[in-house]
Amino acid sequence: MRKLTSTLILLPALLGIAAAPAAAKELAVVTSFTVLADMVKQVGGDHVQVHTLVGPNGDPHVYEPTPQDAEALAKADLVFVSGLGLEGWMTRLVTASGYKGPIIIATKGVKTRHMEEDGKEITDPHAWNSAANAVIFARNITEALVKADPDDAAAFSASGAQYQARLAALDAWARAQVATVPAGKRKIITSHDAFGYLGAAYGITFRAPAGFSTESEASAADVGALIDQIKRDKIKAVFLENSNDPRLVEQIASATGATLGGTLYAEALSTPDGPAPTYEAMFHYDLDLLVKGMAAN
Repeated sequence: MRKLTSTLILLPALLGIAAAPAAAKELAVVTSFTVLADMVKQVGGDHVQVHTLVGPNGDPHVYEPTPQDAEALAKADLVFVSGLGLEGWMTRLVTASGYKGPIIIATKGVKTRHMEEDGKEITDPHAWNSAANAVIFARNITEALVKADPDDAAAFSASGAQYQARLAALDAWARAQVATVPAGKRKIITSHDAFGYLGAAYGITFRAPAGFSTESEASAADVGALIDQIKRDKIKAVFLENSNDPRLVEQIASATGATLGGTLYAEALSTPDGPAPTYEAMFHYDLDLLVKGMAAN
């Protein structure tokens, strides 16, 4: 009788263990840089564990991968890159890591911009600097997460739709803000040519001493021509970038009498305690600075 009683006492506990739901799947995701990392977190929520290779305030053009990066890729379920030539170092990192899983290109479907640089036609990789393009990024991220984890498809679809709606609203807000500045004043000087998509989307002319990549160096002739243009057009809106060397832009501002309007976040988010810890915060912060700068032209 004692043996039967013990079995009866244990039976409910055993049944409870059998009936407990399985833990939700958490995807191990690696992203190339912070903008993508935030976008994946916004869509994936608690269902993703995100590791970014290039960290806050980092430069994705000249990043040098580490052995720890290779280890992170080896353990990943999904890898997200922006593409369009931004992460020139990614191919050798994938090879070194042995990663065989999907590599999702977030810019798929974006209408790309091109420019001649050093006699070659270059694709501008900075597509996320248009909020309308960010909607495309979010859509591609949502589709990839749904495919990788069908059990959580409803959650991904819902959060992805909400995120896309917020980004579309951000795009509309940006258009309204820029419209408050007369068209003749919409001229900006930055460190390198990272805001072409933003300029095309919202009607702003950007000029920079360097090209699309921070690896390129501006010639003395190019810098001289830019200084002449700044003086001729009376441009006062000159900005630094958080991930680039500020010295050349500071010299240009000094030579022209222009005022430094602040630091823009072109291709890297700030640390969590900074002004641009998420893509939405980054875009909002940059647009506020740009509008104030252009109004002073």
